[in-house]
Amino acid sequence: MKKIFLFAFLMVLGNAFAQTEGYATNNDSSKTYYKIFGKGEPLLIINGGPGMNSNGFESMAKTLAESQETIIYDQRGTGKSELKELNSETISMKIMADDIESLRKHLNIKKWNILGHSFGGMLASYYATIYPNSINKLVLSSSGGIDLTLLKTENLIERNLTKVEKDSMNYWNAEIAKGNTSHAARLARGRAMAPAYVYDKKYVPIIAERLTQGNSKINGLLWDDMQKINFDCKEKLKTFKNSVLIIQGKQDVISNQIGELANKTFPNSKLILLDHCRHYGWLDAKEKYFADVNSFLKS
Repeated sequence: MKKIFLFAFLMVLGNAFAQTEGYATNNDSSKTYYKIFGKGEPLLIINGGPGMNSNGFESMAKTLAESQETIIYDQRGTGKSELKELNSETISMKIMADDIESLRKHLNIKKWNILGHSFGGMLASYYATIYPNSINKLVLSSSGGIDLTLLKTENLIERNLTKVEKDSMNYWNAEIAKGNTSHAARLARGRAMAPAYVYDKKYVPIIAERLTQGNSKINGLLWDDMQKINFDCKEKLKTFKNSVLIIQGKQDVISNQIGELANKTFPNSKLILLDHCRHYGWLDAKEKYFADVNSFLKS
């Protein structure tokens, strides 16, 4: 009986986090891997990076899936969305925006809500300039911005670190630049940098591991592309009249100035700054972050 009960319990637990997964075909015949949680109005979550997979966003997707359908996906060249070649012909903001639209069509979704975090907020904003009619509501979570202001603002990563942490970060950056790309080296750098990203230090190990997962080539290609196209969504976003929530930490590594600029640009937006919170609102300010996001999406 105990075994039967345990099996039944695990089945119930599994159904609570039921998911489907699959692949969507992109315009260039490459594949985008995705996972879906929950039921209801669809919410696409675009993770940060650039050059990171969606694994670190699964817990967020499951929490938000308690009241809606959530979708996460591996951006091209990351995770299970593999590419044979990584170059300027296969990696660009336009191509990645087109991938999102291909995913929407594959899932037969007329319009969806979108939550873009960090670089994901930049990609979501860019997607909104090309496919505005595919979006219902938009959430920019600690977004990198709607233009390249981020490159002109103070480096808040260093400001949020102690001298010992900065020295450690610089040491491991130099080691990695010399060719030591082992997991141990990347994790050591992650441990040094992670305190800049979370206010609550108990989350440092999670963020340190997350910081080991980036693909530096994809990262470089996308930043090169954004500078090449002079990434600036402001003029087109002035005509985006749907509801927009901009939410970030007061002590974020992303300057509050960037959130304020987005708030001034969108005609129908709301800015929330979370106190005692840095880059990961759903960790540092879990209850308020999810309450604010869910309230906005249901309103």
